[in-house]
Amino acid sequence: MSPTRRLAALPCGRRAKWVVLLVWVALIMALSPLAGKLTGAEDNQASSWLPGSAESTQVLNEQKAFQPTDVLRAVVVYERPGGITPQDQAKAQQDAAAFATAPHVLGPVVGPQSSQDGQALQTVVPVDIGIGGWEDLRPAVDSLRDTATADGAGMAVHVTGPAGVGADQAEAFAGIDSTLLFATVGVVIVLLLLTYRSPVLWLFPLLSAGAALVVSQAVIYLLAAHAGLTVNAQSAGILIVLVLGAGTDYALLLTARYREELRRHVDRHEAMALALHRAGPAVCASSATVVASMLCLLVAEMNSTRGLGPVCAIGVLVALAAMLTLLPALLVIFGRWIFWPVKPVYGSPEPTRSGWWARVGGWIAGRPRSVWAGTTVVLAACCLGLVSLNAVGLSTAGTFTGHPDSVAGQQVLVKHFPGGTGAPLTIISTAESGAAVGRAAAATPGITATTPPVTAQGLAYQLATLSDPPDSAAAEATVDRVRDAVHAVPGAEARVGGSTAIVVDANRAAADDNRLIIPLVLGVVLLILAALLRAVTAPLVLIATVVLSYLAALGISAFFFAHGFGFEGQDSAFPLFVFVFLVALGIDYNIFLTTRVREESLHQGTRKGAVAGLAATGGVITSAGLILASTFAVLGTLPLVGFAEIGFAVALGVLLDTLVVRSVLVTALILDLDRHMWWPSALSRPSDESAGPIRVSS
Repeated sequence: MSPTRRLAALPCGRRAKWVVLLVWVALIMALSPLAGKLTGAEDNQASSWLPGSAESTQVLNEQKAFQPTDVLRAVVVYERPGGITPQDQAKAQQDAAAFATAPHVLGPVVGPQSSQDGQALQTVVPVDIGIGGWEDLRPAVDSLRDTATADGAGMAVHVTGPAGVGADQAEAFAGIDSTLLFATVGVVIVLLLLTYRSPVLWLFPLLSAGAALVVSQAVIYLLAAHAGLTVNAQSAGILIVLVLGAGTDYALLLTARYREELRRHVDRHEAMALALHRAGPAVCASSATVVASMLCLLVAEMNSTRGLGPVCAIGVLVALAAMLTLLPALLVIFGRWIFWPVKPVYGSPEPTRSGWWARVGGWIAGRPRSVWAGTTVVLAACCLGLVSLNAVGLSTAGTFTGHPDSVAGQQVLVKHFPGGTGAPLTIISTAESGAAVGRAAAATPGITATTPPVTAQGLAYQLATLSDPPDSAAAEATVDRVRDAVHAVPGAEARVGGSTAIVVDANRAAADDNRLIIPLVLGVVLLILAALLRAVTAPLVLIATVVLSYLAALGISAFFFAHGFGFEGQDSAFPLFVFVFLVALGIDYNIFLTTRVREESLHQGTRKGAVAGLAATGGVITSAGLILASTFAVLGTLPLVGFAEIGFAVALGVLLDTLVVRSVLVTALILDLDRHMWWPSALSRPSDESAGPIRVSS
C-alpha cells in the first residue's frame, strides 16, 4: 500500500475511527464556549475598517487628544411643514436639556437651531461610544429617540448624523450570526434531503460542517483576543456561510465517491479508504485554492478586507479537516444503512454510468466546438450588463434595503439645513498653524463655516461644515479641495478626516486593492491548478472559463441591481469580494470535474474520459453548486444592500459555474482539445485509447 493510501486510510480504520470521533467530541466540548465569544470580540469601529495609512484614519487616532473617548455626533431634527411653533421650540429646548444630562452624552449639546425657512430645528448631541463601542451605540441613540419623540404633538422627529446612521447599521447587524446560521442550516437541510433522498444521511455532513464552524469560530476568537486579528460583523457573517457551504460541498464529493466504492468493495472501511485516496486530492486542491485566494487579501490596504482573508482561510481549513476526518469516521461507524432507502449494494451497477449527465456528455461529444463557441457567445453577451455596474460606493440611504429613521432624518436635514450639518470635516494640524489652516479651509468652495481651532498636545483641532450632503459626490470632491488647501499651509502638517473623508479614503483603498489582488489571486490559482493537473493548457483554459463566468455573473447582477431591485450602486469593494469568492469557489467545480476526467483519461483517453468524468461527477457537483449558491443567497435576508448584492452575485456566479461553465463549456473544451488539454504531461502524447467513437449506455 502506498504512503498516500495508508494516510487516507487513517481516519476510517477499524479502531482509528473511534479515536477520530472522540478527538472531535473533545474539541467541540472544549471550544464551544470560546466560539460563543466571537461576537463580543468583533471590532466594528471605523478605524478597524480603514487602511492604517489613510489620512482619515490618522485623524481618528489624533483627535483622541481632544476627545478622550470615541464620540459620534447625533443630529436630532424636528420638522413641521407648516412652521415650527413656540410649543415645538420649547419641546426641543426641553429635549436638549435632557440630552445634556444623559450618561451616554459627552460634551456640549448644540441647539436647538432653527432653519432659515422656519420649518425645522436641529440639535447636535455628541454620543460617547468609547466604552462599549458598537454595541453601546444603539441603546444610546434609542434613548435619544425615546426622549425626542415623546409628546411631539404631531411634529416629525428623527435622529440622524453619524451616530444615528451607525445605530441603524448596528440594528441591521444585530443578530446577524444567529440569523445567518439558522437560515443557512435550514437551506442546507432541505437541499441535502433532496440530494440524498434519505431521512438519515443528510445529518452527517451537517454535523461535520457544524463541528467545523464551532472549532473555526473558537480559533478565530483566540486569534482576535490574543494575536490582534481583526474580526468584524461582515467577516463573522461570511464565515458562517462559507464554512457551511464549502464544507457541505466537500462532504457531497466525498460521500458520492464513498457510495461509488461501496458498490465495488464488501468492506466499508476499504471503500472509504479508497474514496479518500481518490477524492482527497481534489478536495485538498479545492480548499487550497480558496485558502490561497483568501490569504491574498492580506496585502489589501483596507483593514476590513485584510481581516476577512485569514478569517475565511481558517474556516475553510477547519472545514477541510472535518470533512477528511470526522465525516469519514461517522460514515464508516454507521455503515451502509445510512443510505437507506437506496443502499449501495456490493456488485450493483453504478447508476451514473448511464444517467442524465452521461447522456449530456454524449450529446456534447458529437459537437464540442459548436457547443463551447455558442456558450462563450452567450456568456460574453451577459457581460454587456457591466455597463450598469456602479461600484463607486453607496450613500447613506443606499446602504439600507429599507428606510430607517436616520435616512429619513438625513433627508429632512438636506431639505432645511446646509447639507453637511452634523457630519463636518475634522481638521488636525500643528497648534501654531491652526488659524492659518482654518482660514484656508473656510476659503475653500464647498465649505460653509469652520470652528475656531482648539489646541492640545501641540495640535490644533477644528471642524469644517460642508455645504453639500456628506454622502454626496460633491462633498467628496470638497474633501479633496480642502486637503489641497490645508496641505499647502507651510509647516501645518494638516490632515483632514471626518465621515466624508473616511468614505473617500475607503473607496480609493478599495480601488487599489482591486487592481492588486485580482491578478494576484489569478496567478496563485493558476499555479495550484498547474501543480494539481501537471499541465499548462488545462489550467489556462480553466482560469479563462472562470473569469468569463465571473464577468457574466457581474454583468447580470449589475443589470438586475439597477433595473430590477432599484439599488443605487455597489460598494467599492463589491467587485473584489465577488471575484475572490467566485474564482476560489467556482474553480472548485472545475477541479472536481477535471481531476476525475484526468483519472479516467489515464485508462481510456481524454475524449472518453471527459464523458465518463462528467457522468461520474455531474450529479454531485450540481447538488454542491445548488447548496453553495443557496447558502450565499441567504445573505440577501439581511437589510443591508452590500450583503444582498454580494449574496446575489456569488449565488448567481456559482450557478453559472455549476450548470453552464463546468457541465457545458469546460466539457466541450476538453472534448475539442482532446489530449492537447494535458500538454505538456504524458497524457498529451498520442495513444490508441483515445480513438474511436464515444458511446453512452442507455
